[in-house]
Amino acid sequence: MNRLTKAAVVALALSTTAAPLAAVAQSREDHRERRHDRRDDRRDDRRDWRQDNRDWRHDRRDDRRDWRQDRRDDRRDWRHDRRDDRRDWRQDNRRWDRNNRDWWRGRSDFRDYRGARQGYWYAPGYGYYRVEPRYYGYRWQRGGYLPPAYRSYYVNDPYYYGLPSAPRGYRYVHAGNDIVLIALASGLIASVLYDIF
Repeated sequence: MNRLTKAAVVALALSTTAAPLAAVAQSREDHRERRHDRRDDRRDDRRDWRQDNRDWRHDRRDDRRDWRQDRRDDRRDWRHDRRDDRRDWRQDNRRWDRNNRDWWRGRSDFRDYRGARQGYWYAPGYGYYRVEPRYYGYRWQRGGYLPPAYRSYYVNDPYYYGLPSAPRGYRYVHAGNDIVLIALASGLIASVLYDIF
């Protein structure tokens, strides 16, 4: 074998071993760079996460402050509304007073009341209705009977007139200027409250 061939064989052997070694070295270098890049990315991610966490805590703190302020405002509004509701309730639910002739003024169930009218009775919440002449000015008595035509004008709020709730099978009814407690089945009058308005 001549020298030239030997040199070619050696060069070939060196090239086949050197190329993979260079590739391995290059691969290690790439791996180190990749690891370094990943480490930098993790650091950036941690910084971003910390910053996001700070922002989140700050936003949450602001939200809590806003929520507390809104809650305070709501409570103030609620107290104010409740005070107004109580005032309105007292105004609307003033109880019937025999000594006050104008007790009915301003009540919604008396909005169409214009005073006594000949031949008519007035029932709060129902309005005026025609009455037979013999019952106009009639004085109801306990133990008597209320005619069937006048039994349907129920008292919506007996408490307002200082009356207890009606017993089972009985009902308070407006009969002219009086309130009578009647048995629903027969119309028998159990008690009478005279001269309401």
